[in-house]
Order: sequence, then C-alpha cells, then structure tokens
Amino acid sequence: MIVLVHENNRPLQVLDASLNELKFSVEPSIMETMFALAKTFPDDIIMWCYKTYVKYINTSEISNIFYHKQIMASFSVCKTSYIPKAIGFIDQSVFVNVKYDVRYPTWLMSSDIGGVSAEFLNATNGIKSCQNFDYFLNSLAKLAMPKGLFCYSEPKFLKELPGHGIQTKKASTGELFQFAKQHYKWVWTYMLLLCQIIYHKRITFFSFVRSLFYKKRSVTFQSLEIQSSKVVVNKKEIDVVIPTIGRKQYLYDVLKDLAVQTLLPKNVIVVEQNPSEKSVSELNFLTEDDWPFKIKHVFTHQTGACNARNIALDLVESEWVFLNDDDNRFEVHLLKSVFEKIEQYGVDVLTTEYLQKGETLPRQYNYTHQTGIFGSGCSVVKTESLKDIRFNMALEFGYGEDTDFGRQLRNSGNDVIFFPDLKIVHLKAPMGGFRTKFFHPWEKEKEQPKPSPTVMYVRKKFYTDEQFLGFKCISFFRYYSQQKNKNPFSYFSKFIRDWKLSIFWADKLEQH
Repeated sequence: MIVLVHENNRPLQVLDASLNELKFSVEPSIMETMFALAKTFPDDIIMWCYKTYVKYINTSEISNIFYHKQIMASFSVCKTSYIPKAIGFIDQSVFVNVKYDVRYPTWLMSSDIGGVSAEFLNATNGIKSCQNFDYFLNSLAKLAMPKGLFCYSEPKFLKELPGHGIQTKKASTGELFQFAKQHYKWVWTYMLLLCQIIYHKRITFFSFVRSLFYKKRSVTFQSLEIQSSKVVVNKKEIDVVIPTIGRKQYLYDVLKDLAVQTLLPKNVIVVEQNPSEKSVSELNFLTEDDWPFKIKHVFTHQTGACNARNIALDLVESEWVFLNDDDNRFEVHLLKSVFEKIEQYGVDVLTTEYLQKGETLPRQYNYTHQTGIFGSGCSVVKTESLKDIRFNMALEFGYGEDTDFGRQLRNSGNDVIFFPDLKIVHLKAPMGGFRTKFFHPWEKEKEQPKPSPTVMYVRKKFYTDEQFLGFKCISFFRYYSQQKNKNPFSYFSKFIRDWKLSIFWADKLEQH
C-alpha cells in the first residue's frame, strides 16, 4: 500500500504501508503523481487520502477491500458525492443512490480517501488527465466500470468517522454538463437542461452550450489476471429453487439438466402451484424417478412467483442457492463453472446470461462487470446474504419484483456481478393451462394508472428525488410517442392524471 496525501488538487507527500513518509518526488499534478507511483510500485495498491484523514486510515482493512486487482474504491467522509444529485435526472441506474454505511457498488468516487491497484493504472490507456482530481476519479470509474473495473463506496477505509469532515467539493453546473456530455449519449445533455429548467427553475443555457464543445472521454485497459484473495466458498454445496405452475414437461427437462451436472446440487426445492382447491400434484416424476439429489416438493393452492420463491428460500439448507425457473436449459458444467467464477472473483451474488434461443448480447455487455439488473431465474446467491431479504409480496403478479430484490441485496452490502460466459437459455414457455388471471384493483377502474403502480412503487422506494423526477420526464416523452393523441395539451393533462393515479395505487401497495 502506497498513500498519496493531497490537498486542494495538490500532492503533498507519499506514505508507505506504515504511514511513514517515503522519499518520492511528487509532480505538480496529482494525477501524474499517481501514475508515476504506479510505475514505481507496480505491485502495490495506490491510495489517495486528503491530509486531514490520514490518521483515520484503517490499514488493517486495505487487503480486504482490494481482494483482487481490478477494484477501485473510495469513501466520502461527508457522505456526499462530487457529482451533484442532479445527475439522477439522466442516470436511472442503481449506482447513483449510494448507501454509505455499507460497501456499495458505484462509480461515484471521492477524493477524500480511496485506492486502486497499480497494476490496473499501468494497464490503462486513453484516459486524459484533468485539473480537477475528483472529476478525474469519477470519469475513470464511470468509463471503466462497464468494462470490468469493480467500483465501490467503502466505509471500512476509516477506523472511525472524523468528527468534522471537510465539506466535499461539488462540481459546478458547467462541470455537471461537461460530465454529462463526456460520459452519456448526447441526447441526455438536452434532458439535463430540460429537467434543470422544470424542476430546479434554473436557466443553464450557458453551461449547456459550452458542454456541446466537449468531446467524449474514453478509456481502455488490458484485463488483468484476477484471482480473489477473499474466501467466499466453504462448502461447494448449492440448493436450487424452482417455482412452477402448469409446466410439467418443461420442469422435467430442467431437473434432467440438473441431474447431469458435473457438480450436483444438494437439494432441489420445487414449489408447485395450482389455484384449484380440489387439485393435487401432477408432478409424479418427482417421486417415481431416481434423482441424484434430494427433492423438496411443496404443493400450494396460492399462486404467485414471489410467494413460491419465498416458501422455497425458507427451506434452503446449503451455503449457496441457485434461483432457477421451470423453463430454463443449461449445459452440464454450469454449476461447476459458477463456483469457479465465485472463487475467482470473490463474489456473493452473480447473474448469468439469460437469453432466448437465437438472441445475442449487445457488444457492450460482453464483459464480466457490475450490473444494475438482477434475475430471479438466473442468479446464484450466498445464502447468508439472504438473511433478511425476500421477494416483495406487494409486487406479486406485477412488475419489478426482481428489481426490488436486487436493490435489497445491494442496500445490505452485496454486489451483483454479471458473467456473460455463464449461459442459461430461457425458453419462455407458454403459461400453464390452469393459470387464472389475476386482477389488480386498479384494473377495474375507468381511468388507468400509467406507469404500472408496481413499477411506480419500486421507483418511489429506491430512486433519489432527482432520479424519480427524471423518470417522470422520460416517461412523458416515451408515452407520447406510443399513443395516438398527438395534441400536446390534452396529452399533458391525461399524462398528469395517469401519473397521479399511479402514485395513488403505488402508495396503496406500500401499505400492503
């Protein structure tokens, strides 16, 4: 560990792992000094720390924070970000609403304290230096995160929080627009301008116009050989959770795929649903066939995937759980490969490629990276991470239960990593023949809410204020292009009525 101490974008001194001063000629630029340190100490973690916080550095935790070479982490002592919250107007991702009391995935970096491996810095090309260190850190993380750099807010950098933190510098309005232009598609700069006018009552034309002259920033880096030092697997034991309703043959095929795995599951938990009170199980093969794992079978008349998965999660015994579906297919080495990735990257939650036959991933997703999605039919989770987490019954038969579940995981200190080379085929089987149509109470009303109240519920629960208002603005334009009424005035009136109805019913769901 090498610590670069700085103040107001100026490097002051360099410290070793014992926080003793090293003789090192610092450059005028803190970024240049950081890259020079990486070349001089290629096997170390290069940390930065504002001079006030040096005495609070928790040196004993550094190796635990950087458990593989492709991690960048920081912490804002005042628990605010350099990039203003207004970025939420155009960024709807999970990475913006940071929970500072846990390790949280985010590209929002702080110059207060943080670090990255020298090996990563030495493998990096194309990232331009800039006068503002905070801007540089946020830019590097924003550009490199989708390509496989793991970025976090990490409270364990400090032994304790200082009584009085130095107020985090905020990007100016001009820098905010510059950041938007350099790191997002051009159209989002216009959306940011519109939201600033509508919601902040600020006319920011000068900053907007000036931003149009900035070019996109980019970064490339050679992927490092990763082997996590964090031990996350004590037993290679995994239970599989499968909710099912009316898909007997599809479920049988899933069980056959599990039965030939080179690393077999310990338990397969099947929750079968049939709403008919006089019905009995149709899954005779669960007991008549011989299976190389224990099958726990629950039959219930209560339908709903959220309820079924929650029932199954309560029956999990193994250290790991595979959230599966009844219309998936996968190769014989899937579970073995899953554990190889878990141990290689030191992850507690992973999700796989989950496409239908003939589909392919867009090129930008062909990296192992932190993802904002979570799939309840294609994810593996460490069981202890699920201690206080279940599928939200308020979202049963609606949309957003996977998003809600993933957000719960992240807010409790877990990250979700996407592995494109782990593949599950989703057959998208037709619904079982004895399913009954569930009607939400708002579906009986003459005026229909828009967006769906379940979607609105999730947005209200997890979005920042700015993200929520940005969602409203984006929805306004998206829905306008989808409906026949092109009169902007009557459309606006209807949009507001539908939006208020959606909020009304979302609030009802919250009281569920």
